[in-house]
Amino acid sequence: MLTRRLRRLQSFLSPVSRRASRLARTQYDVIVVGGGHAGTEAAAAAARVGAETLLITQKTQTIGALSCNPSMGGVGKGHLVREVDALDGLCGRAADWAGIHFSVLNRRKGPAVWGPRAQLDRQRYREFIQSELLSTPRLTVVEGSVEELLVEEPDPERPGRHRVTGIRLANSDRQISAGAVVLTTGTFLSGSLFVGQTSSPGGRIGDAPSSAGLSHTLRDRLGLRTGRLRTGTPPRIVKESVDLSLAQLHPGDSRPSPFSFLNTHTRCKPEEQLPCYLTLTTPGVERVVRESLHLNCHIQQDTKGPRYCPSIESRVLRFPGRQHQVWLEPEGVTSDLLYPQGLSMTMPPEIQLRLIREIPPLRRAEIRTPGYGVQYDFVCPTQLSPALQVKSTQGLFLAGQINGTTGYEEAAAQGLWAGINAGRSALSMPVAALSRTESYIGVLIDDLVSRGVTEPYRMFTSRAEFRTSLRPDNADLRLTLKGFEEVGCVSSLRYKEAIRVRDAIQEAIAALQSVSLSSANWKKKLPACNISDGRSGCLTDISFDMLASVFPECFSSYSEFSQRLKIEAVYRPHCDKQRKEIERIQREESMALPDDIDYWSLPASLSQEAREILDRVRPSTLGAATRLEGITPAAVVNLFNYVNFKEKNDEDR
Repeated sequence: MLTRRLRRLQSFLSPVSRRASRLARTQYDVIVVGGGHAGTEAAAAAARVGAETLLITQKTQTIGALSCNPSMGGVGKGHLVREVDALDGLCGRAADWAGIHFSVLNRRKGPAVWGPRAQLDRQRYREFIQSELLSTPRLTVVEGSVEELLVEEPDPERPGRHRVTGIRLANSDRQISAGAVVLTTGTFLSGSLFVGQTSSPGGRIGDAPSSAGLSHTLRDRLGLRTGRLRTGTPPRIVKESVDLSLAQLHPGDSRPSPFSFLNTHTRCKPEEQLPCYLTLTTPGVERVVRESLHLNCHIQQDTKGPRYCPSIESRVLRFPGRQHQVWLEPEGVTSDLLYPQGLSMTMPPEIQLRLIREIPPLRRAEIRTPGYGVQYDFVCPTQLSPALQVKSTQGLFLAGQINGTTGYEEAAAQGLWAGINAGRSALSMPVAALSRTESYIGVLIDDLVSRGVTEPYRMFTSRAEFRTSLRPDNADLRLTLKGFEEVGCVSSLRYKEAIRVRDAIQEAIAALQSVSLSSANWKKKLPACNISDGRSGCLTDISFDMLASVFPECFSSYSEFSQRLKIEAVYRPHCDKQRKEIERIQREESMALPDDIDYWSLPASLSQEAREILDRVRPSTLGAATRLEGITPAAVVNLFNYVNFKEKNDEDR
């Protein structure tokens, strides 16, 4: 896969601007607005399910750009990347191609919560994504800005008060029709940039602001509830001006782990990886922050920012007197810049320089580009269905930061799922569903549509109830088969590979369980090991390679799966115990609540508060209702009894 990629890059990079400049038709199945991580995954996914798809982006050269940190994955986030890859998404393969430093976080804990992560070469990542999109059948890319959505009366046969039928481009009367539209506007929806006491319209420095007409359509025409969130990015530092000998060296893993299940290795060889460096803030950093607060309008405002990736100003104010970690991360093989992870800031540029020079390795540092803050609109995600379609508007899907999330991985996961369902909807196929019992993508979407957000949402392993089942190592077995057989978004190549892996692992487990010796014979075979059980399937303290050396005829052909078999042996008892709870939740999630249900007049014993919450959120299933804050177990039982009674009555008619 990786060797073929080089030829494809050379073949497709040159025609980017030429292909993007022409638009041969005015009717598509799906239109995707925005070329970030959500938009690229949405466009590719919609095309994979068979929809003629148009991707509209302001600049083709920024498609796939890493707007903030040059990295992918981490704890929880790495799970999402692996799941996106299992469903034939782009970001995992792109990270394997562009990665320059690979590490697995949380290794001291169990494999279920390991966090695969990679530092990326910005240019390589962007080139890979652009190449992949421009070689995708049924996908057209065009430069442009969307002025407004085309809104018509709804189809009376389907739920909803409005129907989106396409878009109108800015600075033009040209309209483009579609069966479904996916909005992935990122930070550009009524975005404002902040540096010190100055602000200007925009979602990213160097790019034009989005049209105000889109925000107007969502709020005033469609009546959607919106909110305001903020984020920020650190200054970019000239590498030659940093004394890295004063920071702690952190090399990559000796054996880089690919994100994609299709790759056995990464493009970057172990010895070619670039290191990261760790340093700490000093009391001088806190002093500069406090002295400059009156010059920083972004930090003074009440708009919610990311709790788990806060600015240095927020960290200092929230945790005074502490040292804070700062990671100095490479931006690319040929880049002369470092990304100071942990130093997001919005103070005036001259104050930013003062601040970073309070950190020992950065005493003589020079800033190439100052840090800045962004404030932007988001749509309250409880107004979406689990398909990421706006409940009140037929044909409109939302993905990424417009739904109140933060992070490339969260955006990519939403984009993939919104694109799949937009494509299926436009082709008159039923939308697909992912349960929180089978994927982190399902957890992410269920959290958003059931609970909403009060601050930028990011994924953690602690958000999943069934972490021992939803592991990074088994995402292909959980999702690839479903993606091919039920959803239609997975290639036959990936499907065949997943089948091969599934069958081989099942055969290996059967072979392990078939070998049974007495403890005495095991001790003869493996004298250095502590043996207490005669079955090979219970020897969790013995590596698969050790068993293969003793029984080569039984196990040598399964050596490539040794790590996965070890993890499977560790977690299988836990997974078996959880199976009943998973089945219960799946039954609840399969019990749909009618879209037009009137909770105020429902003949069920529900409190006023419960009726108000249910009417506002309008959960799609009983399972989603159980996770709403304020919905008591008694309310769930009464709701279950009513729905169950109604279903039986409908069957009897």
